Amino acid sequence: MSSLNNRWNSLLLSPTSLWAALCIAGTAAGVLAPGASASQNLLKSSQHAADSESAVTLQESLPLVSAQAAASSVVTNRQEVNPHLVASAAKPVEASDPLVQGSDVQPMYPPDAQPAEPNELDQVTSVSQLTDVKPTDWAFQALQSLVERYGCIVGYPDKTYRGNRALTRYEFAAGLNACMDRINELIAAGTADLVKKEDLLAVQKLQEEFAAELATLRGRVGALEARTATLEKQQFSTTTKLNGLVWFNLSTANATRDVTYEGPDSGRNDAANGRFFATRTGGQPTRQVTGAPEPTFSFLTWLTFNTSFSGKDSLVTQLTAGNGISPVNQYASAGFFNAYGSPFTDQTAGTLNGRSDVVIHDLFYSFPLSEAIKVTVGPRVNWYRHFDFNRFTFFLTGASSFDSIGSTQTNAIDRGSGLVVEWNINKQFRFAAAYLGENTEFLPSQFGFNTSSNPNFGLFGGTNTATAELTFSPSQSLNFRFTYNYSRIQAYGGQVGGAIGEPIPYGYVDAGPGFSEGGVGGGLKYAFANTLAFNFDWLITPGFGVFGRYSFGNTNLKPIDKAVDVQSFQVGVGFPDLLKKGGLGVVTFMMPMDIIRGERYFAAGAGDGGTMYALEASYFYPLNDNLALVPAFYAIFNANNFDSNPTVFVGNLRAQFSF
Repeated sequence: MSSLNNRWNSLLLSPTSLWAALCIAGTAAGVLAPGASASQNLLKSSQHAADSESAVTLQESLPLVSAQAAASSVVTNRQEVNPHLVASAAKPVEASDPLVQGSDVQPMYPPDAQPAEPNELDQVTSVSQLTDVKPTDWAFQALQSLVERYGCIVGYPDKTYRGNRALTRYEFAAGLNACMDRINELIAAGTADLVKKEDLLAVQKLQEEFAAELATLRGRVGALEARTATLEKQQFSTTTKLNGLVWFNLSTANATRDVTYEGPDSGRNDAANGRFFATRTGGQPTRQVTGAPEPTFSFLTWLTFNTSFSGKDSLVTQLTAGNGISPVNQYASAGFFNAYGSPFTDQTAGTLNGRSDVVIHDLFYSFPLSEAIKVTVGPRVNWYRHFDFNRFTFFLTGASSFDSIGSTQTNAIDRGSGLVVEWNINKQFRFAAAYLGENTEFLPSQFGFNTSSNPNFGLFGGTNTATAELTFSPSQSLNFRFTYNYSRIQAYGGQVGGAIGEPIPYGYVDAGPGFSEGGVGGGLKYAFANTLAFNFDWLITPGFGVFGRYSFGNTNLKPIDKAVDVQSFQVGVGFPDLLKKGGLGVVTFMMPMDIIRGERYFAAGAGDGGTMYALEASYFYPLNDNLALVPAFYAIFNANNFDSNPTVFVGNLRAQFSF
């Protein structure tokens, strides 16, 4: 028996050795053939295991034991995992969290597939159900007896036993405990006359040898049961998960002298709410001059409820609130609000800028039609979750201004009512198509916005878009995206532009000189637009990449049947894992708006004929899985398309919390 005890002192035994040993111990309750000596067979089994399994190393830590023992081992081996909503841009990431859609998301599994839980063990009733156990295996009879006569072990979900896998002392203790429980049941049932003294002594010594491990396992099972009961009592929902993002923004903007902008007199002292239409004076856009704004400190938060009924579908409800009015908006012409140099997270979520109303940002339902096709439908679908991805301009980790996180010319609808279909054709090609009627949370319905839910316009009237995008990924490091967008844009006050003006990204257009005098009667009813966009990102090395965009849009103004053509571009470089793993530095240069044709129809936005450019640098620095700091700096040249304007400088420091 001293040799036996030395065998058990090893921390690595195979499951086959364990069950051969336990099977012999089970003889005390009649597990083996009559007349067999438990202590002799136990010694032989352990000797065989020592000879044949000595080279086995621990490849996995999944016990093959009864249900109770399996639960114990889960506690032993499972680690607590903190939510990590901030993904590294150095390589594609899995976007299981519906809060956001990452750039170039390559799911680890097919859309409707679920990774197998390695700790899920299934009870087997016949050794023949274990596909990797053969009658020629040296411990076959022991396994057959334990499985078919006493139900003392379980197999993996794929019906394998994996007898050559290494075993820890905790796993052995769990198995011993399971079979001891079965022996006690048999003794209690009146089979004590089958128990031999030497067999009980052998089992008793095993219990003594593993007393500490057994006590630890029982304590962990008790703690797990208590914790499970608490969670079940206090859980918010059995089907819904909550994720959150919170941003603190410290922002400033300045120029060497006063800046000229175009807009109504009412917007002189109220840039946040007084520059949402354009006026002409004597046929020309009305010009104003403004000084420097003061620094601001604001917040924005998103709370996302993700509900799944089948494990493959997702009902997403996202609530948002904020109070940001970025200082650079004081320099902006009418129709430029929250545009150039304005940090994306430095915004107000609701319809009144500066007031922290809670509004519904996203509301949609996604489900798979097949392993390759996913459908999203809802009254408030977020267009940016499905189109215009880029690994270096994803707003959580990459470029950070309204201009730099996506094409300035797509899309006229940020959120809308309708349908999106995504088709992962193969590893190289992805196709997505959508139809959405405008239903954007920050546009006030009392002024005629949210046209998809307004019976005066409906789903197919008012402002709506149809989008198609093809993504070609020759490798995981290189992606090309080709996007076409068709829009119908509703006019307000006879003008087209502002937040729903794309592919005219900034300003307002009307029927030309003679209209919009004093802001009344712009002369337009609606417009049709066609936009082509190209977007790429290339991770050349693990620490360096390049990216870029080009867009062209043609807008036909109704009823005058005149055209406005605008183009834009963006180029940049990215530095993944800069200074720290998970960090990302991005430098980008862009021309957000270049008017090619139709300048005379701009009641605001054309400036003195100049072309605006912007240079941006940002750095995403993760402090841990839940907190990051992101400093950013912007320089805007020829602001508001005035060559005569000074350069505007913008600084922003944001703290980003995720949970």
